[in-house]
Amino acid sequence: MYRITEVKVLSDYNIWLKYTDGTEGTIDLSYLVGKGVFSLWNDYEEFKKVSIGTSGELLWGREVDLCPDSLYMKITGKKPEDLFPNIKRESIHA
Repeated sequence: MYRITEVKVLSDYNIWLKYTDGTEGTIDLSYLVGKGVFSLWNDYEEFKKVSIGTSGELLWGREVDLCPDSLYMKITGKKPEDLFPNIKRESIHA
């Protein structure tokens, strides 16, 4: 699991993240604004209240949390099997 160690809110719903392995990058989360639980972010001041949870996830109060692994894949362009080599894909034949 990849843990976020630092987060900075940038403009236009972008965030900068740094991970325990030194990986860092910026992610645009604007595509989520106003959808479901992300309606919280309609107020940009609420978006700016991001924090890091005990498992390295991003938190916005108790309403919203984002998985650090999925954000890591967005930053690096890696796929789940790149991060977790023990994942086995099984073919399903009908």
